[in-house]
Amino acid sequence: MGTALVTGATAGLGLEFVWQLATARHDVVIVARDGDRLEQVATQVRAAAGVRVEVLPADLSVPEDLDRVAARLAVIGDEPGDDRRPVGLLVNNAGFATAQRFVGGDLGVELSALDVMVRAVLVLSHAAAGQMTARGRGAILNVASVAALTAGGTYAAAKAYVRSFTEGLAVELKGTGVTATVLCPGFVHTEFHGRAGVDMSSVPEIGWLEAPAVVAEALADVRRGLVISTPSVRYKAASALLRLAPRAVVRAVGKYR
Repeated sequence: MGTALVTGATAGLGLEFVWQLATARHDVVIVARDGDRLEQVATQVRAAAGVRVEVLPADLSVPEDLDRVAARLAVIGDEPGDDRRPVGLLVNNAGFATAQRFVGGDLGVELSALDVMVRAVLVLSHAAAGQMTARGRGAILNVASVAALTAGGTYAAAKAYVRSFTEGLAVELKGTGVTATVLCPGFVHTEFHGRAGVDMSSVPEIGWLEAPAVVAEALADVRRGLVISTPSVRYKAASALLRLAPRAVVRAVGKYR
C-alpha cells in the first residue's frame, strides 16, 4: 500500500483515478478547487474503500495554492510529529478546455490554462521527483492527450509540452527507481467537454473511450514503467498516423478537442 496524489480529483479521469487507486488499497491525497466537492468524494471513498483520504483544496492557477501542493509532495515522512506519508505516485491530471479561439479570446483564460496544464505540471513534477529520488522509488503520471500531436490551438500546445516534458523527465530519471509516464488518451466520456460548453455531437461513438478502461490501462503502464501510455488500439493507430503525417496535413485536419 502506498499514497497517491491526484489533481483534478473530483471529476472525470481524476475521480476515476481516485477510485481505482483507493480500491487497490492506496491512500490518496485529493486536490481540486472545490473544497465541498472534495469532502464529498473523501467521505465516499473512505466509506467504500477504507483507506486514508487527505483533502487538499487548491486552485493550481494560484501560485500560493500551487506551492502548498508542492510542499505536500516534498514530504519525505520522517519529520517529528508529522504523520503524513510520502507520496509514491503523483497523477498530474488537472486541466480544462479553453473553448475559445485564441485570436480575440480572453487572454486571462489562456493564462489560467497555461498555469494549470503546464506550470503546475512542471512545479509538481519537480517537487515529487526530488522527494521520490531521495527515497529511491516512486512514479509520476502526467495526463496529456492525443491532441499533443495535432495543431489544435493552445490546448494542444499545452498537451504537447506535457508529452515532451515527461519524455525528457523519464530519461533523466532512468536508474533512480522513479519513473515518468505520460497518458495520451483520445476522446473520453467524462464531464470535460460538457463543462467547457464544447459541442461534441459530431464525434461518432467509435471515437469515444470509457474512463475506467483508460485509467486501468494507464495505471498498468505505470507499473510496467512505460513512458508513453496511449489507451486503445484505435488511438495507438491514430497517434502513429499523426506522427508520420506531414505537418501540413496535420494542420489541414483542423482543431482537436
